[in-house]
Amino acid sequence: MIPSKLLVAAYASGWFPMATDGEIRWYSPNPRGILPLDEVHIPRRLARVARHSRFRVEIDQAFGDVIRACAADDRDPADPGSWINDEIIESYTALHEQGIAHSVETWLGDRLVGGLYGVALRGAFFGESMFHRETDASKVALIALVERLRARGYMLLDTQWVTPHLEQFGAVEIPRADYLQRLEQSLRLDCTFV
Repeated sequence: MIPSKLLVAAYASGWFPMATDGEIRWYSPNPRGILPLDEVHIPRRLARVARHSRFRVEIDQAFGDVIRACAADDRDPADPGSWINDEIIESYTALHEQGIAHSVETWLGDRLVGGLYGVALRGAFFGESMFHRETDASKVALIALVERLRARGYMLLDTQWVTPHLEQFGAVEIPRADYLQRLEQSLRLDCTFV
């Protein structure tokens, strides 16, 4: 297991772990992906889905289920590895038990159908992974996350990299130096996720 103190210090310095070929490796991409909270774009159709959603959104009700579902989604049949291995699951579950890692979940009745998890430090949220079992379920979770971070005064939503999925919401790449400056500013804030 990665010690929680090491994980927190790494995030506060701009680094995060991933399991690669069964080993934990540390990354600080340049450029870095972020989703600027004041510039998030929610496509009109998706805004309607979120507003009139059949999904129920919950926070921290099934963290373990969310991270395991993200790990399952990460599995490529051609590649038996996953960047979310058992050590990552154990390490982030420990962070969750300390109130540092959180999940945003979408439910359809009593069934978990989508969600995401990440790490909250002061005014920064570091998004780790998301999954869905129903169309738009992870997107509704992301919208709920953005609304929560805005309402609580967060400054930084780190996405690590920019994917086509995140581009539709306005995710951008910024140089590592700019990212570290934003990170430093966000760590001066005193925000609470729950």
